[in-house]
Amino acid sequence: MKKSILLSLVLIFLGAQTILAQETTYILEENIPYINDENASEYAQERCKLDIYYPENKTDFTTVVWYHGGGITGGNKFIPEKLKKQGIAVVAVNYRLSPKVKCPVYIEDAAAAVAWTFQNIEKYGGSKNKIVVSGHSAGGYLTSMIGLDKHYLAKYDIDANDIAMLIPFSGHTVTHFTVRDERGIPGTQAIVDEYAPLYFVRPDAPPTIFITGDREQEMLGRYEENAYMWRMMKVAGHKNCKLMELDGFNHGEMASPALEVLLKEIRVLDK
Repeated sequence: MKKSILLSLVLIFLGAQTILAQETTYILEENIPYINDENASEYAQERCKLDIYYPENKTDFTTVVWYHGGGITGGNKFIPEKLKKQGIAVVAVNYRLSPKVKCPVYIEDAAAAVAWTFQNIEKYGGSKNKIVVSGHSAGGYLTSMIGLDKHYLAKYDIDANDIAMLIPFSGHTVTHFTVRDERGIPGTQAIVDEYAPLYFVRPDAPPTIFITGDREQEMLGRYEENAYMWRMMKVAGHKNCKLMELDGFNHGEMASPALEVLLKEIRVLDK
């Protein structure tokens, strides 16, 4: 009896050691250039960098390319806390900002960072088939632009439809107000042109989830923009498009619960 108990204790101990040995660890690599241009300006060399946070002893994981907000005039890359230690990688992207550059430079930067991810993620153990693009506010706008206007990624011989999922947080679907400001158009005057995600509604786009804050607390009619975009995607025949309104959360506050939604939605990629 004593030997049996001792053996059980040994097996429990060895099992615990195995679990500890298999615990996922994470690595953060910072300030990796994502453009290869010897003639790049000093500003491009400063801003066109990304950080990658990834699980060290895991393979075939999902990667979230994350664009920060800031109205395309400010902000810096960061790894959202809620996306850490989730068994996924996060690629946090800096991009050039207005007024130092004009549209479409920052959209092109966003596309270059996604191209870098497609070209390099397998070196870190991730899957090219599980790349999700997301971001908040200006980052949500960039998400939709590079995922819907296919020509930005086509430059790198990448089909935008190969993105596993687009999850813009409270992003413009009309032409961004900073793009309008560069032309002297006020933020209250909406336009839809080649710099509006709405211009590129199509049925074959990647699965898309539009998330906004409370329509009564959002800025510049952001919920209504996204609701119309969602409706037009459905009218065009898109089969995997969702719209989510986070009641009680304003434009800034909605990012935190939206990250919970993102994690829930991308779990299906790992099944």
